[in-house]
Amino acid sequence: MKNWLASCVIAAFALALPGVAHAQKTKVTIYTALENDQLAPFKSSIEKAVPEAEVVWVRDSTGVITARFLAEKDNPRADMVMGLAASSLLMFEKAGLLETYKPAGADALKPVFRDPNSPYTWTGMDAYLGVVCYNTAEAKGVPVPTSWKDLLNPAFKGKIVMPHPASSGTGYLMVAGWLQSMGEAEGWKFMDGLHENIGAYLHSGSAPCVQAARGERTIGLALDMRGASEKSKGAPIEVVIPKEGVGWEMEASAIVKGSKNLALAKKIADWSTTKDANELLQDLCDRGRARRREQAGELPRQCRGGDDQERSRLDGR
Repeated sequence: MKNWLASCVIAAFALALPGVAHAQKTKVTIYTALENDQLAPFKSSIEKAVPEAEVVWVRDSTGVITARFLAEKDNPRADMVMGLAASSLLMFEKAGLLETYKPAGADALKPVFRDPNSPYTWTGMDAYLGVVCYNTAEAKGVPVPTSWKDLLNPAFKGKIVMPHPASSGTGYLMVAGWLQSMGEAEGWKFMDGLHENIGAYLHSGSAPCVQAARGERTIGLALDMRGASEKSKGAPIEVVIPKEGVGWEMEASAIVKGSKNLALAKKIADWSTTKDANELLQDLCDRGRARRREQAGELPRQCRGGDDQERSRLDGR
């Protein structure tokens, strides 16, 4: 009887152990504007590197996450921000909302990816562009645009969609790019003309290209990565970088001042500057390139995956 009871107790503890191990994980809330299909790989890699942490994403477009973060400034809900526009983090830094911390591997990064101000609060991850996704099947013989001003063609009336600059970081960088490259007067004149052809302003930086890829619109002004991804799936689109140039932005990470999980947040910040993190970013990019080669051939030369303008890498190559 005693042996049987002892066996039951041992079995009960054995069954309970996995639950105890799971309970020891601490939830770390991270606000992000990373693409939805990037969240699972990032979560898996972070939790492998920091096994005592459980990543809880709060994901939305850049403008929405930025507004939410600022609204919570007196009662922060996040432990970290990751994959959010550096311009937003500069705003947070100025408002004193970020923890002073320089990740262990930050000095190995290119200077452009490091916070140049003191005290150090944020670290860059990668960079992205705003491009034109052009559906050649829906265009009905209209040539592929090579200039931003080609988008003013009356044939495109109601057939262009773009991200709303108030909610999307991609939309915002496009507006900033036009104003900086064309000048204030010409930039606003161009946007007034473009507005006449806009069918809708969408919530996210990816959605316009998705709509163009499906044939719902002829042109989607969108995030470069989404353009490459949709083309690789066989969509009849060309991904165009207009000859005048494009706006670009950096994604960055930081720890929220007042985080209740500061020690874990620092470990995750350290991971973000490691070779493993860099290889994850590169792998996500390389997958898109491989799919393009296998399914859709090469993008136009100015959009090929190896060009410096498409994607900046943490290792400097």
